[in-house]
Amino acid sequence: MELLKAVLLGFIQGATEFLPVSSSGHLVLGSQLLNFHDEGILFDVLVHVGTLVSVLIVFRSEISQMVQAPFRWLKGDRSEPNNHFLRWDLYIILATIPAAVFGLLGKNHLSSLFGSALLVCIMLAFTGVMMIITRYLPDRNVTLKSGQALLIGIAQALAIMPGLSRSGTTIFAGMLLGINRETVARFSFIMSIPAIMGAALISIGDALKNPPEAGSLINLGFGTLTASITGYFAIILLLDVVKKNRLQWFGYYCITVSIIGILIISLL
Repeated sequence: MELLKAVLLGFIQGATEFLPVSSSGHLVLGSQLLNFHDEGILFDVLVHVGTLVSVLIVFRSEISQMVQAPFRWLKGDRSEPNNHFLRWDLYIILATIPAAVFGLLGKNHLSSLFGSALLVCIMLAFTGVMMIITRYLPDRNVTLKSGQALLIGIAQALAIMPGLSRSGTTIFAGMLLGINRETVARFSFIMSIPAIMGAALISIGDALKNPPEAGSLINLGFGTLTASITGYFAIILLLDVVKKNRLQWFGYYCITVSIIGILIISLL
């Protein structure tokens, strides 16, 4: 594994994991354009861990409250602030179930999809259309409840398809349900924690069967660090974009990449 390519793919993973442009789609296209197909499962696991770290840093306050909420409830804390974080614990669990079921049942069938650059381009275009539509979705201030959390979780499960953005699909689903866009964006990021952890755990067994050579550890480390740093700034950027209701710009980007990708594929 070459260091420059590892850092570049780490950057792509960190930037696109949270921006609504599909990390899996960009990694498939990036790997093919860079002729970089031998990075291995362990690299994929580690860059996902890097993006996980960025989420934990940005949302450390909310995550801390969510972790403490059940213990405070057991000690008799029935205050609304604690109940709020306790409800979010439940919502995150509900939202994770569809992706967990879909990922486990379809693991053997999904791997073949990641080799299709054409499918990635089509799904990128679909992501782009969703992001453009968000511009016209009214904020009805619908309260996030268990039913909405489950539906957003189903949207996350569908985003396992390469080229279909996880963050974009979940935010779009939440806004379609009328939930405040900033609320659903934060929920989308926090619900990515078990999704990223699950994806890493599913792949870790295969990764350990083929341990990296000593010489590639530096490349793995730099790729992971790059993904973490880039992911942090990507989250900050997207929260600001969502607040200003400008997700459509990512839509135009996705459609442009999709068209360019299809043109390149047709010429190869």
